Parts: sequence; structure tokens; C-alpha cells
Amino acid sequence: MKNLKIEIKWAIIFMLATLIWMLIEKALGWHDEKIADHAVYTNVFAVVAISVYVFALVDKKRNFYRGQMSYKQGLIAGAIMTFFIVLLSPLTQYITSVWITPDYFPNVIDYTVESGEMSQTDAEAYFNLENYLLQATVGAAVMGLITSAVVAFFLKSKL
Repeated sequence: MKNLKIEIKWAIIFMLATLIWMLIEKALGWHDEKIADHAVYTNVFAVVAISVYVFALVDKKRNFYRGQMSYKQGLIAGAIMTFFIVLLSPLTQYITSVWITPDYFPNVIDYTVESGEMSQTDAEAYFNLENYLLQATVGAAVMGLITSAVVAFFLKSKL
């Protein structure tokens, strides 16, 4: 576990950053009165997510690999961090949906139906905790591995 300390630390930081971002989205009204803006502005979180991966792999390179990290080592470290983020994703989504913004699903369902984007049945099937738990988990895995691959490429040492 000592070898995984950095990845676990940064996975927890990622979870906390996600929860803070959800609080910001809620405070800015993107989950209720300004829900029409949510789909666009929620993507700004990508900057935060990528930054966490950069800081994590820089930390791993400096403090575990003593400044010399290969692409493979960076990729593996990022993949391990992603594994822990994936494990935490259902909890993060649950906290978001149940405690931070419990009215999000009814609000987004109403918005998508009123705007004509979806039928009531389709909106209810898509915007619910069960589906979001799945999306959060799969999304964390896919985006985490892609981000790990890109960040590891830029942080690899020239050996």
C-alpha cells in the first residue's frame, strides 16, 4: 500500500474536487434556475480534472520516482489512480445527488421535457440516480485512462 499512497491521496483529492465543483454548480444555479446553462458550463470541470491528474503524476514523478519517470510508469500510476477514482465514483455521485442537489433530477427532467429535447418517459429513464451512478463510474474509467495516457506522455522523462 505504501507504493500506492500517492495514487490514493490524489483519488481522494479528485473526489473532494468533484464535490466542491458540484457545490459551485449548485450555488451558481446550474442545477435549478439556470439549468439550461448546465450542459455547457459543467464541462469546465475538465480543467479541474486534468489539473488533478497533472499534479498527481508530477507528485509521483518527484516523490516516488525521484524525478525520472517513464511513460509506462506514468501511465500505470495514472491507471491506478483512475481505479481508485472509479471505486469512489458511486459514493461521489450519491453524495451529489442525495445531499448536494437532491432536486437536480426533477429539474433536469422538467427542463428537457419542456424544451422538447426528450419525452417525459425518456427523460425519466435517463436522468435518475441509477443511470448517473453507472455514467459516473464508466465516465471516470474512460476519461481517467485517456487523461492518464496524455498526461504521462507530457511528463515522461527523457531517459
